[in-house]
Amino acid sequence: MLFWILVAVLTAVSAVVLLHPLLRGGTVLSAQRAGEAAVYRDQLQEVERDRASGLISADEAEYARAEIGRRLLAVSARGEDAAKPEGRPWRRRIAEVLVVALVPAIGLSLYLKIGSPDMPDQPLAARLAEPGNDMAILIAKVEAHLAGNPNDGKGWDLLAPIYFRTMRLDDAEAAYRNAIRLLGPSPERLSGLAETLLTDADGIVTEDARLAFEKAVALDGNNPRAKFYLALAMEQAGDRARAKVAFEELAAASPAGAPWLPLVNEHIARNGGTPVAAAEAPKAPGNPSAEDVAAAEAMSGGDRQQMIEGMVESLDARLKDDPNNFEGWTRLIRSYVVLDRREQAEEALRRGLAAFPASGKEGQQLVALGRELGLSGEGAQE
Repeated sequence: MLFWILVAVLTAVSAVVLLHPLLRGGTVLSAQRAGEAAVYRDQLQEVERDRASGLISADEAEYARAEIGRRLLAVSARGEDAAKPEGRPWRRRIAEVLVVALVPAIGLSLYLKIGSPDMPDQPLAARLAEPGNDMAILIAKVEAHLAGNPNDGKGWDLLAPIYFRTMRLDDAEAAYRNAIRLLGPSPERLSGLAETLLTDADGIVTEDARLAFEKAVALDGNNPRAKFYLALAMEQAGDRARAKVAFEELAAASPAGAPWLPLVNEHIARNGGTPVAAAEAPKAPGNPSAEDVAAAEAMSGGDRQQMIEGMVESLDARLKDDPNNFEGWTRLIRSYVVLDRREQAEEALRRGLAAFPASGKEGQQLVALGRELGLSGEGAQE
């Protein structure tokens, strides 16, 4: 009830504010015309004084009085017309009706149609307690936690990639450095820090980024992302011979159908080499071969989409037979979201959490992935 009382009061106030210029328009005009009439009367007296003092002749005085009198009569006539009710312009009457009746009616109708008058308010504390899928609230919640617990390395580790995806590069760099300082270096943290530095430098592999990538490769010799950027650093430095060799080695070590292979071969050609085909590997359901990728490039848009959907469905079937495949679940969930099949993405998240409960490390990563993609995963087994 209080809500509707407030709506009525605000509507009345808005109507008064809008009507005020219309209502005072006649009063303002009357005051202006009264002022004009007073000026003309003063001019008549001044003309009479000038004639008496001999400054102007009688003929000139008569002519001036006639002209001033004509203007005074015109002002008086306009004032009388404005004072009559029928003299008020009909456009003003229409405007008053629109302001008083139609504007509130239209506003109320639109609010009842698209608004939510019965929805209770949701204070900031309540939103922080139940953030749902609101990424901004989730970030604010973690930031509030870290403000009081700055040595929580897991919090920084969780926040760093989110900062990077939202292009908060300075915050991402600080978060990665804090996570490395508190939890120790790992290939993922070092590569994340290096990519943040690279992005902040508009794609240039800086010295700090190169050192971070080298440390990532030292910890994980099969890190294709770090190896690619190290080869790119050689290319950007003008060492094309070493860059070509590094890109060729990466291509040769890449699995069949690796998504980064076309880009690697592009850099091989750019540095004067011949693109290298990836070593053949046994084809698993849902994983494209090099021939599949080449065939997809020649397909029409519809055929390519059908092929992609077929590979995703094949991966889904494989996970039903072998659910103990964490990487497979992350690929499947992301694939369904990219295909805009959110119901199946929700179902894949629930099945993934059934295989990797949220109490474990992999399950927590699946939960974080679901939040990132706007999925709830409701009904999943803990």
